[in-house]
Amino acid sequence: MAKFQEYPLLALRGRVVFPDTTVNFDIGRMISLTAVKYASERDSRIFVCAQKEAEKEEITTTDVYLTGTVVKLRQITRLPGSNLRLSVEGLFRATAKQVRTEEGTFVAVVEEISPVHGDKTLEEAYFRTCKEIMRDITSSENRFPKDASSNLDKCADADGFVNLAAHYLPLKVADKQKLLECARTSERLQTLDRFLNEELEIMRLERKINAAVRQNIDKNQKEYYLREQLKAIHGELGDDGEECDELENKIKERGFPEEVEKKALKELSRMSRMQTSSPDYNVLRVYLDWLLDIPWTETTADTPLLSDAVKILDGDHYGLEKIKERITEYLAVLKRTGGLNAPILCFVGPPGVGKTSIASSVARALGRKFVRMSLGGVKDEAEIRGHRKTYVGSMPGRIISGMKKAGSVNPVFLLDEVDKISADLRGDPADALLEVLDPAQNSTFVDRYIEIPYDLSKVLFITTANGLDTIPAPLLDRMEIIELTGYTSEEKREIAKRYLIPKKREANGLKSSEISISEKALDAIIDGYTMEAGVRNLERKIDAVCRKAAVRLSDGTATKISVTEKNLESFLGAKKYFRDGNMLDSNEVGAATGLAWTSVGGTTLTIEVSAMHGKGDILLTGKLGDVMKESARAAISYIRSNSAAYGIDGEVFEKTDIHIHVPEGATPKDGPSAGITMATAILSAFTGKPVKKSIAMTGEITLRGKVLPIGGLKEKALAAYRIGIRDVIIPADNKKDLEDVPETVRGSINFIPVSEVDSVFKSAIIGI
Repeated sequence: MAKFQEYPLLALRGRVVFPDTTVNFDIGRMISLTAVKYASERDSRIFVCAQKEAEKEEITTTDVYLTGTVVKLRQITRLPGSNLRLSVEGLFRATAKQVRTEEGTFVAVVEEISPVHGDKTLEEAYFRTCKEIMRDITSSENRFPKDASSNLDKCADADGFVNLAAHYLPLKVADKQKLLECARTSERLQTLDRFLNEELEIMRLERKINAAVRQNIDKNQKEYYLREQLKAIHGELGDDGEECDELENKIKERGFPEEVEKKALKELSRMSRMQTSSPDYNVLRVYLDWLLDIPWTETTADTPLLSDAVKILDGDHYGLEKIKERITEYLAVLKRTGGLNAPILCFVGPPGVGKTSIASSVARALGRKFVRMSLGGVKDEAEIRGHRKTYVGSMPGRIISGMKKAGSVNPVFLLDEVDKISADLRGDPADALLEVLDPAQNSTFVDRYIEIPYDLSKVLFITTANGLDTIPAPLLDRMEIIELTGYTSEEKREIAKRYLIPKKREANGLKSSEISISEKALDAIIDGYTMEAGVRNLERKIDAVCRKAAVRLSDGTATKISVTEKNLESFLGAKKYFRDGNMLDSNEVGAATGLAWTSVGGTTLTIEVSAMHGKGDILLTGKLGDVMKESARAAISYIRSNSAAYGIDGEVFEKTDIHIHVPEGATPKDGPSAGITMATAILSAFTGKPVKKSIAMTGEITLRGKVLPIGGLKEKALAAYRIGIRDVIIPADNKKDLEDVPETVRGSINFIPVSEVDSVFKSAIIGI
């Protein structure tokens, strides 16, 4: 009658344990650790079986073979972490009749597999054959343990021989499992015989392959010995280790900080013990070159006189008084204290206002080296922190590369387009930049390639951005924001006369006596061919004029070119923009002009409202985000609730559909503070009274009719000024921001501060 016993089950990956053998292996899964603990508390016996899919981490009772070996735990050794190393002795084969989960592990009810003998003569024949082949294999293979051949020869039991042979042979798990599961001894011997013959054939092929490889290796060894002999000859001649000695002298003369010199000498010592043909030799050689090339203590002297720095800034840029004032403050404090935790300046403004060129001018004004690094499209954190030098093709990050290029520890370092960095599976560069830009951390910045803390605290970091919305908040918190808004037409004219025309004239090989551009022609270019906050397109148009002039001078058509307002179209073609192009053509019903801020400067937008017979539906079209939709509904609700005050029949709203439309290209940004503009257009549509064409407005509306403050007043004022609007309604709370508006604009525009939407209607709608 079968005898059933219950043991904890231990599943092994890629291993089959046989009786009559002692096996060592490591375990770490919780289910395995629990099984060993359970066995240790009983009789130290455990049922060991193989896992069907070795790579599978989480297993169930169906993921293991049911035939295994009951073993005795002989030794348990604790490893670092929670892993254990077990030494077990195989006792007997067994088949699991039932496997269940209990207290975090598997428990198996097993039945011992007893050997089944048949024809004794056949068994003896297979036994002798297997022994003979096994003897050939163990005698010619060094990979078997020394006692393997002796143990196999001494074995007189056929089943025990199969267990030992399967234990020593490098068979697949599935093949070993077959030998474990066979009940009949003759069948086990026959299967082992087949495996042994296959192994013998594999050994013959391996010897043949090894012979061919050895012939190749012998050639390489010969070359190695010759190189060693040559090296010895060089040693006798006195030039051994010349490169290492030269590097050692450079390191000691370099004046490294103590920690850096210690690291460099340690890596040099490792390199000197390597063969020059070794890949690691070249890795260390390049690493030492980087340590020697990076500035560790070299500095440049700052401009001693404030007046000299101011002259350089004034000579390079027109206006920008706030920035010049900030740099002057920095120099003044540096001069008095002799040191300063360098601030992180962030220039924010539309494209073309000169953010990058200002940073370059700051470096010239301070007398420092200038380095620029563009962050646009950077996704990999390693671009900032570098790669470990163990990787193939590794190199330092772009911060350390920039410092190498600067050659000093106190350059002006420009991080361009900080608002355009992004993240992917390789990490977030913004997180890496925190260590670079935080004054509390950047004195010990660690690049993964260099592996030594590097001091960035003396660097004047300047960042640029078109907008603040996409800059991560922790990064933004570490920067001092300086806004560069757009230029007025007068400022653009001065910039063109002082900088752009001389620059483009020289770039196109023209002399000042060969071309002249009148002020009226400049004004026509600014108003008729560009519509921007900065001067980038203006520079392109002046370049186009110079190119056309160069052609006419080269082909002999003219000897001197005078560009005037009258002949400008012959250089640039027909006008693209008109000063009043975005103004209403006349005083219109149901249309009002609003002002918006965008990442490329201020702009105007026309809001149109149409009231038509219907069921009281509200239709919103155009490029409207959630904020604008909320503003539209708030405006409608206010007018409906106060309809009687404006002579509107309250019941008309239930029979009228309201269509509010903002042209697609009006603004690329949600929330342009258009609440009062929408309310004005809606009231005009329902009262039939026109809105003044010469007035623009900005501000948000509440359900109580209050006008809320807005941002970007300067940019919006410049946009109104560009198209010729001279009356602008603004929230009363924004009066304080008018001091940021250029004096030319303040003198040309009548700003109407309001706190109630009723005042907006009276100022904008004729007849209210």
